[in-house]
Amino acid sequence: MSDTRQIINLKDNEIILVGTAHVSRESIVEVDKVIREEKPDLVCVELDAGRYTAISQKENWEKLDVVKVFKEGKGFLLIANLILSSFQRRMGNELGVKPGEEMKTAVETARELGIPYSLCDREVSITLRRAWACCGLWSKCKLLATLLSSAFSTEKLSEAEIEDLKNRSELDGMMTELANYLPKVKETLIDERDRYLAAKIWSSVAGAAQTGPVRRVVAIVGAGHLLGISATMEKIAGGAAGEDVSELDRIPPSSILSKIAGWIFPALILALIVFGFFRAGIAVSLIMLIRWILWNGSLAALGSLIALGHPLSILVSFVGAPIATINPFIGVGLFSGVVEATMRKPRVSDTQTLSDDIGNIKGIYRNRITKAFLVFFLSSIGGAVGNFISIPSLASLLAK
Repeated sequence: MSDTRQIINLKDNEIILVGTAHVSRESIVEVDKVIREEKPDLVCVELDAGRYTAISQKENWEKLDVVKVFKEGKGFLLIANLILSSFQRRMGNELGVKPGEEMKTAVETARELGIPYSLCDREVSITLRRAWACCGLWSKCKLLATLLSSAFSTEKLSEAEIEDLKNRSELDGMMTELANYLPKVKETLIDERDRYLAAKIWSSVAGAAQTGPVRRVVAIVGAGHLLGISATMEKIAGGAAGEDVSELDRIPPSSILSKIAGWIFPALILALIVFGFFRAGIAVSLIMLIRWILWNGSLAALGSLIALGHPLSILVSFVGAPIATINPFIGVGLFSGVVEATMRKPRVSDTQTLSDDIGNIKGIYRNRITKAFLVFFLSSIGGAVGNFISIPSLASLLAK
């Protein structure tokens, strides 16, 4: 048995795990070959319904409501999703392979042969939101930096290097590197999904067994999940309990500390201004208020300006930043992003080139959808930096 395949005997079932690389020609061929040769009673695929729709149909960005995305607080989530899909698409374009094509092939081959199939992965939006929720401030910064660097990376992988990613030695090194750099993210993206995929494969087997015997199963998964799924499957085979993964479909609630953290800056700024009033009078407190508004609003507006936002977006960033600071339930990016998307409504051409434009600076500035997200992102960053700078600036006035 090769490094890309593992056989697990689970009670009365034989489960053949096939590890793939998502932009690999060889993986596409191997997936089709395994299903035709093994003629399993069930095919399980590492996809969720949303991702399957995305890879089996032309991406329909025409339905994307940018204003709605901002209002629902999903701006950062969609940015991350776009960057990840753009990175995979760019790698696939270099090799002439569409990302996830081997998963699509698995479903199509199963349909052709009349074999039942099951989509066993967790929704990508839940995975991303759980990954974000588990990160502290420093980890969030590193995660954003990693995403942004991947979006604009010019590194090219050869077809041979892609195939090497399926080898266990290569994968072990990558997993170790990810665990060291972002341990919580690795836990969510890899370890949690190992458990989730294993449990869903087993529940799919149990479900299919209600309509007939299921003795042989082929499960198509990313090569990085082979070891984790195997370990979980062995626990199931040994009768171990605790394989209920329903909690992995939920977004963990914010901790008390993170809830309080949102109020720290507004409370500290207001405390400094009030203290300045009692210590030095209304003139000093008024200067402190103006200084804070200028730092906070100006840097948020500068972010919109760097994004080449609409003049009204820049003005709204300046005015909205102090308001957003006082009310941590909203962000200045909500104001500026909505205004940008309203004043410069996305065109049909923007939706058609969205996935390609996200991968280069020129495309981001040209595309009205990505520009709205850039205004949202940079004005948010600018407002946050303005708050950090304003604290010592206000305190310096009290020291005089």
